[in-house]
Amino acid sequence: MPNSRLYVTDAIVLSRFDYGEADRIMTLLTPVHGKFKAIAKGVRRPTSRLGGSLEPLAELRVALARGRTFDVVTQVQVTHAWLRLRDSLESAATAWYLAELADRSLEERHEAEALYALLRRAYELLDAGMDSGRVARWYEMHLADELGVRPEVDRCVECDRMLEADESFRWVPPLGGVLCSRCPGPSAERAGLSVEALKLLKAYQRLDVEALAALRLPPAVEREVEAAMRDFLRVSLERDARSLEFLDEVRSGRRPEP
Repeated sequence: MPNSRLYVTDAIVLSRFDYGEADRIMTLLTPVHGKFKAIAKGVRRPTSRLGGSLEPLAELRVALARGRTFDVVTQVQVTHAWLRLRDSLESAATAWYLAELADRSLEERHEAEALYALLRRAYELLDAGMDSGRVARWYEMHLADELGVRPEVDRCVECDRMLEADESFRWVPPLGGVLCSRCPGPSAERAGLSVEALKLLKAYQRLDVEALAALRLPPAVEREVEAAMRDFLRVSLERDARSLEFLDEVRSGRRPEP
């Protein structure tokens, strides 16, 4: 009979940290086994067979042995390297941000096929050269959908009335979406939302990625939607992603491209 301690899975590295003199602990995202931590023993030694393959921003085929505290990585094969994704510092920083969102969204050892496919598709889009901001907004919106907290952008979250283009709107993440002009809502944590931004939020829910990539939009509208989705995920996940600070530094030009 095969050894039940051994198994093989597709995986994406969400995060990692050094452990001891030569080991590294990885947080892996897999379709069937979900998110879990695994240890790569001796991976930081120059002679390690795993060192060059067990990297983030790639899809891996990983063989593991079940352990008491951490499962142990025994073999790794890179199936999709997504090398072009790494050519741009902004694209790579965005990929780290998306990985952190996935990490914070999942409990350990819960099946995660849909979220795995979502992150994998986002990395494919970044590798293909799609604008990193649009990839991030597309991913954020679909992540919220997978988590069961899809923002309401068609009806008022307070009175359930269909939103009309000739009225004013407010974005209220604690209530789950858009508040119409007739409803007072909470006095705090609300911001005005332009009609153009509302239309773009709807587009991220409904359009495929090819249509999103082809949109021509004023930068101010994209910034407005970016801020709206960040606020929404901050409320949904109960904190900001730590990688946002680095991503914002890259985008502002405070860190040079390699």
